[in-house]
Formats: sequence, C-alpha cells, structure tokens
Amino acid sequence: MRELHVRTDARPRSPAATVTDYSFRRPESVLVVVYTVDHQCLLLKRVSPPDFWQSVTGTLAWGEEPADAAARELREETGLAPLGLHDAGITRSFPILAEWRSRYSPQVDENVEHLWYLKIQAPLDITLNDAEHTAYRWLPLGVAIDTVASWTNREALERLRE
Repeated sequence: MRELHVRTDARPRSPAATVTDYSFRRPESVLVVVYTVDHQCLLLKRVSPPDFWQSVTGTLAWGEEPADAAARELREETGLAPLGLHDAGITRSFPILAEWRSRYSPQVDENVEHLWYLKIQAPLDITLNDAEHTAYRWLPLGVAIDTVASWTNREALERLRE
C-alpha cells in the first residue's frame, strides 16, 4: 500500500523509529532528487539489480537524522556537496522488496523514505561509488520519470512538474 505523509513537525515518528535491533538495517531511508534549473535529472544505475535506475538513495544509520543521511548519501554516491539540499517535508512508506528482506529485522516489512531535493545550475561530473553504481546520466525530466525503477522515485520526479 502506498502512503504519503506530509510532515508538519521537524521530527516525525515513523514505524521505523520503533524498531531498534541494531544487527539489522534500519528500515528508514532518504531519496535525494538532484536536478538542474532546466530540469535535467541525475539518475544512477545500481550494481544490483541490473538496469535499476534511481536518484540518490540510502539507509539511515541507527541514530542518524534524515538531514545528515541525505547529505552523507549525496556525498558518498555522487561526490557532490550538499549545499542547498532541501527537505521536501514528505515521507512515504513502501513494502521492502523480497530480494532485500534479509537485511531487515523479521518484524519489519516496510521502509519509511524521506524525500529531499538538490537544485543545481547545470549538470556536473559525478564521482560514482563503484560498490553501488555503475553509471550515471543526466536526463530530461520526462525521460527520467520513465526510466526510474521505483514508484516513489517516479512520484518525487513528477513533483518537479508542479
């Protein structure tokens, strides 16, 4: 089931906040959409699964705030500085895919994702983390929407049309 939450406070309580088995991944993540003033969108191709294109994403470390995770993931996955990183104030919940279930506590079946945006002037060269991504592209907004693999990423890109 798709859930959309617009945060009204600085620190939302999420279902992920109640799970604290540190031997597993925290079921909370960030999605950072990087785009230019003329709506060229950065997409990264994951190592696995093949042909899985996405914006910058990553799991929050235990005890980490979403803002810190968004900045960290942006630096780790692209080499870009987080100057101008903007919290969209939106969280989404979605089922964890079967191929990634073993990373999470057995009592967890959903992930909570925090949406962030970074608007820059023009496409930049990206420094990929080879352990996570094999390629990157700057694509026009419509093509990016058609290319991303996840519905949350698609919705985040579609918000740029507003």
